Amino acid sequence: MNAIYVFVPGSNSNSFHFSPLLRELTLLGRRALAVDLPGHGFDATFATSYQAPQDPAALATAPAGLKGATHADDVAHVIDVVRRAGEHGPVVLVGHSRGGMTLTGVANAVPELLHRVVYVTAWCCVDLGVGGYMQEPEYASSALNDLGAGLLAGNPAELGVLRMNWRTADPALLAKLKTAMFADGTDAEFLAALNTLEPDESLDGGDDRVDPDAWARLPHTYVRVTGDRSIPVGLQDRFIREADALLPDNPFDVRSLDTSHLGFLVRPREAAALLAGLP
Repeated sequence: MNAIYVFVPGSNSNSFHFSPLLRELTLLGRRALAVDLPGHGFDATFATSYQAPQDPAALATAPAGLKGATHADDVAHVIDVVRRAGEHGPVVLVGHSRGGMTLTGVANAVPELLHRVVYVTAWCCVDLGVGGYMQEPEYASSALNDLGAGLLAGNPAELGVLRMNWRTADPALLAKLKTAMFADGTDAEFLAALNTLEPDESLDGGDDRVDPDAWARLPHTYVRVTGDRSIPVGLQDRFIREADALLPDNPFDVRSLDTSHLGFLVRPREAAALLAGLP
């Protein structure tokens, strides 16, 4: 099977983030591409106040190109990519982190266009929405809870987006971010990964949950990332349990990677081999 792997980025991310993984998959003889969701990639907004030297006051009020962007926009965009890719072979749709929300919307809408969906330490809502899971014990250990408001670069209600200052020079905040996202990486790797992120993300993550009718015959894999401190492995396992309870005749194919939330993107060989080996 000469499948085409289509990757959906997580929060504040873009197709550039996946370059190492795309390279390794290509070197294994696989076809792969990563999408930029609407308002991301070269369409992202980078205000001059985000550059160096930064102007925090101006950054807090700079217009956001993503304002008004919706989850439905993301789902429609990925469906279009899947349709085009599907003209050339079976599509394996892979989502990382928040990208799982888009993945679920696409899988619910067009399961017939997909050979398989793969969640890599990604949100896969079943019994609750994202906000609900964030109130549950499995999320309480997320190191993201330690960040407080330090990373926010403006009032989301006024900006209409979630704006982050990934270019912060605050050593305490950088240390917390590294713990949350890339505890197993070097400082240089962490800063390189951080600088692929974009300041703005849409406020609308959608409320899609696994649709048992759409998923009845859709193969689906969950890749547990056991060292993840952002989406704790206990929450990843809960997504798997709840989906399997909903679909007892079509459970998740479960794999594991022993790395951090971002580690497999920067050191991708093991992840590429895992994905290339999926049926």
